[in-house]
Amino acid sequence: MRTSPDTADAVVRFESVGLRYGNGPEVLQDVSFSLTRGSFHFLTGPSGAGKTSLLSLLYLARRPSRGLISIFGRDVTAMERDELPPIRRRLGVVFQDFRLLDHLSALDNVALPLRVAGVSEADIQKHVPELLAWVGLADHLNAKPPTLSGGQKQRVAIARAVINRPDVLVADEPTGNVDDRIAFRLLHLFAELNRLGTSVVIATHNEALVRRFAFPRLHLEAGRLAVLPPLAEAEAAGPTAETFPQALTDGGGAAR
Repeated sequence: MRTSPDTADAVVRFESVGLRYGNGPEVLQDVSFSLTRGSFHFLTGPSGAGKTSLLSLLYLARRPSRGLISIFGRDVTAMERDELPPIRRRLGVVFQDFRLLDHLSALDNVALPLRVAGVSEADIQKHVPELLAWVGLADHLNAKPPTLSGGQKQRVAIARAVINRPDVLVADEPTGNVDDRIAFRLLHLFAELNRLGTSVVIATHNEALVRRFAFPRLHLEAGRLAVLPPLAEAEAAGPTAETFPQALTDGGGAAR
């Protein structure tokens, strides 16, 4: 399932993409790659290489200055703004700054994409607490973001991004505020989601994770991208499929 980025069945395709802010120099230059269904890539590179800019194009927060971006077979660079929401609903995003709603509890933040998708309240009350418990937040279901630590907010943001089993998951430094034990547990969660068919891109500076999980790398240097092989020779052993939240493993996710 984790494949060459040049195959024809791409769910995401970038062709000669460039991005600049205002009249400044290009922060991304001639970026070309594709993501197949069920692929998993780390996005690596030094600070300032353009990783967050690339992710912003992937989750449709920005349009490129030039080049083609196709997502689910549609040229999103040519689409009107009001055509984008159905595509965005198929994307899960973990933001580096969390972007939680401070007036909602942890449970309600995670439930938000399910409620938008019309999932029953019974299913929400079954699946959301289970997933929050799996990421170590069973005692914080009713806590609001201002009362949570950075690592706790990060886990709420991750739970929100994966609860409806998106077709593509994009995460910007999703383990940056947690210890190594939680980081590896979260990577196994992403890997399980990937095993079930989600294409995953994880931007990270954590070389220990990259060396432990045998996923290829999209590597950025000074705005230019290269596709590199995994650093790890074999994937790290982790929780068995039976231990993952039922919302992710019951044949389609809570929102499907």
